[in-house]
Amino acid sequence: KAWLSDTKMCLFFIFIFSTLEICQSLAPRNVYTNHWAVRIAGGQEEADKLAAKYGYNNYGQIGSLEDHYHFHHSRVVRRAAFSTRGAHSFIQMDPKVDWVQQQLVKQRVKRYIKSDTRSPDPNFVHFNDPKWSNMWYIHCTDKNNRCRSEMNILAAWQRGYTGKNVVVTILDDGIERNHPDLAQNYDQLASYDVNGNDHDPTPRYDSSNENKHGTRCAGEVAAVANNSHCIVGIAYNAHIGGIRMLDGDVTDVVEAKSLGIRPDYIDIYSASWGPDDDGKTVDGPGPLAKQAFEMGIKKGRKGLGSIFVWASGNGGRQGDHCSCDGYTNSIYTISISSTTENGNKPWYLEVCSSTLATTYSSGEFYDRKIVTTDLRQRCTDGHTGTSVSAPMVAGVIALALEANHLYGFGLVDAEGMVVEAKKWRSVPTQHTCTRMSERRTSTITSTGCMEQAEQHVSYVEHVVVKVLIVHPRRGDLEISLISPSGTRSQLLAKRLFDNSNEGFRNWEFMTVHCWGERTEGQWILEIIDSPSSLRNPEVLGKLKEWTLVLYGTSGHPYQSHGTQHSRSRMLEIPTPSWDPDGPEPPPEVLNLKTGRTCVSHCPLGFYDNVEARRCRRCYKGCERCVGRTPTECRSCRRGLYFNPLNTTCSETCPAGYFADDSKSTRIDVICHNLRYPLTYRALTEPLICFSAILCVCVCVCVQDQIGWSIVSPVGLSNLGFLHKMIIIWLIMGDWLKKMAGVRASRK
Repeated sequence: KAWLSDTKMCLFFIFIFSTLEICQSLAPRNVYTNHWAVRIAGGQEEADKLAAKYGYNNYGQIGSLEDHYHFHHSRVVRRAAFSTRGAHSFIQMDPKVDWVQQQLVKQRVKRYIKSDTRSPDPNFVHFNDPKWSNMWYIHCTDKNNRCRSEMNILAAWQRGYTGKNVVVTILDDGIERNHPDLAQNYDQLASYDVNGNDHDPTPRYDSSNENKHGTRCAGEVAAVANNSHCIVGIAYNAHIGGIRMLDGDVTDVVEAKSLGIRPDYIDIYSASWGPDDDGKTVDGPGPLAKQAFEMGIKKGRKGLGSIFVWASGNGGRQGDHCSCDGYTNSIYTISISSTTENGNKPWYLEVCSSTLATTYSSGEFYDRKIVTTDLRQRCTDGHTGTSVSAPMVAGVIALALEANHLYGFGLVDAEGMVVEAKKWRSVPTQHTCTRMSERRTSTITSTGCMEQAEQHVSYVEHVVVKVLIVHPRRGDLEISLISPSGTRSQLLAKRLFDNSNEGFRNWEFMTVHCWGERTEGQWILEIIDSPSSLRNPEVLGKLKEWTLVLYGTSGHPYQSHGTQHSRSRMLEIPTPSWDPDGPEPPPEVLNLKTGRTCVSHCPLGFYDNVEARRCRRCYKGCERCVGRTPTECRSCRRGLYFNPLNTTCSETCPAGYFADDSKSTRIDVICHNLRYPLTYRALTEPLICFSAILCVCVCVCVQDQIGWSIVSPVGLSNLGFLHKMIIIWLIMGDWLKKMAGVRASRK
C-alpha cells in the first residue's frame, strides 16, 4: 500500500509539473523588474526629491521624453513573477506623480539566422580590402555572380556619395568600437550603453560570442574603405555608433531610452531585432517606446525627423507574419525584407503589407551569405537573415542624406535614391483622417475627411486598420483590406502555431500598398475564418469594431522637378476622376501613355499596365477595370449593370437581382405565407422585384402546396393583408406570363 501510495504521489507530481509546463508554453508569465517609469512635472530636482522620499534611485530622464524618469529600487527583488508591494508602492498615490509603470521584461530576438549547418577616388571601383571581391551583392554585373538585379551601390559611389557627415547608430547588443574596420568611423556621441548605464557600447565577451550581432550590422553600414582590412561599408565615410540595449532585460524604458538618445545628432537608427518570430506572438512597442518613435519622427534631426530602419523578421519557417510585429508594422519605421542571391524568397521571410523595400541576404545553405565585420576584430562571411537588410538600407539612406539632408518598392537602388534626393522637395504636411465602422459592417465609406481642412487626406501614404476581434483561435484568421482603387493588402495570413484565444485587442495593422491612391470611396475589410482541427468549428469569432486611419496629404505629394530622371517610376494607381477643385496632377507622376500623352492616371475605359507603362483599353462596357477580359470589370458604363457574381457588365440583371440607379443588388429569397403560419421555401428566384425590400416569388410549403408570396430580404414583410392583395392583383398578369414561359421551356 505504501508502494502504491508513493507511486500515486509520484504520478501526481508528474501530472502537476506537466500541466504547469503546458500552461507556461500556452501563456508565458510576466516577469516584473525593480525598475519603474514615472511621469513627474517639475523637472529633475522634483523627480530626485520624490525618488528619495520613496526609496528609489533616479537614473534620469528616459531618452528624449520630457517629464519621464527612470527609477530603480535596490531593495525590490530584481525579477519576480508578481508585482511587489511595499512602502515604495505609495509613490503611485503621490499627487505630484502623474503616472507610474513597473517595467516588465520583453522578449526580443536578433534577426540573424542561426546556422543550419581616407576617401578613395569616387571612380575607383576596386579596394584593397581583402573581402572586397567576396561582396557579391555589390558586384551583380559580374558574370560570376548569380544575383540578377543591381542595387547600384557602385554607381552611387561613382557620383561621389559615400555617407560623409551622416550619423548612423545600431540599436543592438553593442559594437566593437576598436575594431580595425570601424575605429576610424566610430562616433562616441552616437553611442551609449543602456544596459550598463555608461557611454561605452563595447559588447560583453563570452566563449560563444553571443554578442556579435551589433558589430556585424555596423560593418555593413560604415566599414572603412581601403584600409587593407575586411570589407567596405555601403556608406564607408559615415559616422557609426552603437546603442548597447539587447544584452540584458529589455523593458519599455530600455527601448524608449535607446530610441531617444541624441535625436538631434543621430540621423538614422537601425534595428535588426523584435518580438519572437515563433508564429504565435503578437507584440510591439510599449507606451514609452511609442512616444519615443513619435517624438523622433516629429522633432529628431532638428525637426527633419529621425529615420528608423527595421528588419521585417525571420519567422517564415514558423508561418509567422510581420503584421503581428508592432515595430515593423509601425508608420514610424521603414520595414525592410530580404531576397536571396538568385532573387528568390528566402525560407525565413515573413510577408506583410508594411514592408517598404528589399535587399540581398542569405538563402539556402548553398547560397552565399553576407560578408561583414565580426567580434574580436575579425571578419565573417556568414551574416544572415533580415538582420542583414536593415543596416544595408541604413547605409543606402546615408548616401541619400549626403546628397540631400532633407530627404520604394522592390530591391533598393542606391543610385536612384541619391539622384532623386538631389532634386527632392518635401511633400506636403501629413494629415490624419480617422473613421470608425458603424454597426460592425465590413465597409467604411471615406471622403478623406474633406469637411475638416486640418484632417483632410486626399492622397494616401500609410493606411492603418485597428481591430477589436474576439476569437477562440487567433491563428485561423486571415485579414485583407481592399482600397477604393481595388488594391488588396493582406494584413494577416493564417499562423499555424498561434493557438491564442485572446483575439486582437485594438491591434493596428498597417499597409503601404495603397501609397499615392485617392482616399475617397469604399474601404472593405475582409476577414476569413478557417477553423483548424484544433478548435471547435461551432465556436465562432466576432468582429467587435474596426477603425480606418488614413495618413497622407491633402495636396498632391509629388511636385514637378523639371525633366524627370529616366530611372524614376513614381506611380499613382488609377482612381476616380480628379476633383476639379483640387490640385492639378503633374504630368511626370506616372509615365503611362495614351497615344503620345503622358498622364498621371489612366482615363475611364482604360487600365494601367505598369510593366509596359501604357494605358490599355478595358473590355467594351467596362468603365473601370483591372484587365482586358470581360470578367475584370470594376464598374460599368451608363446603361449597363455591374454583375458582382462574375464582375462583368450586362444590359440586364441576373435572376435574384434587381436594378437600381447605379448597381444591381442581391435579393436573398425569404418566402412568407400570406394566409397560414406555415414555413415556405423558395421554388424559384424572385419573379418580379420592385426594390431591395419587395419581390414576388413562387414558393412551396412543407406540405408541398404551391403558393406564392411577397418576400423581403430583411426579414418578415410588414405589409398589411389588403396592401399585399392589391400588389398581387397588379402583377398577376405578368406572373402568369412568366409561369407560362417556364412551363413551355420545361416541355
